[in-house]
Amino acid sequence: MDSSADEKRRSFEAEALPHLDAVYRFARSLTRDAQRAEDLAQEAMLKAYRSWHQYRPGTNARAWLLTIVRNTFINQYRRQQHEGTSVDLGEMESYTAFPEVQERDPEGKFFDRIVDEEVLRAIEELPEEFREVVVLSDLEDLSYAEIAELLGVPVGTVKSRLFRARQALQRKLYEYAVEMGYIKARAK
Repeated sequence: MDSSADEKRRSFEAEALPHLDAVYRFARSLTRDAQRAEDLAQEAMLKAYRSWHQYRPGTNARAWLLTIVRNTFINQYRRQQHEGTSVDLGEMESYTAFPEVQERDPEGKFFDRIVDEEVLRAIEELPEEFREVVVLSDLEDLSYAEIAELLGVPVGTVKSRLFRARQALQRKLYEYAVEMGYIKARAK
């Protein structure tokens, strides 16, 4: 192996491989299927390795890798010619199910404390455009600007989708949050 190929491998291992879990989690959120997520993550990492010469050292490797995951997923989706799920934003209610949490916790840090299988299942049930922003923001801790760049949408769109996604999650998880003691039940 020549020294440039060896250097490429070492650089990739040092900067990209530490983000393999994030790549898989994001692939899983996109595919909603463990096997397809493994395939997507593997294909994305292979593409990243082949394109490693395009990566600028010192920049955000995780965001770069997640962009590749998303683009690979979109390309696979287009090849399969499936129709996407459309969301009627009018059906998404404009109130918060947990008003007591909204005031203390506007950035969604509430979910950091309670992410478990039930929460992950609720996230998987969200429409894709909402699921993407929740995973990237609340699970992968990317900034609004990084998410906007990755998804190719304005920052305002990211904020709007995240707000609506969190509202939907709050409604879906209300009973569970009461049962687990995270919040008190509302008086009827």
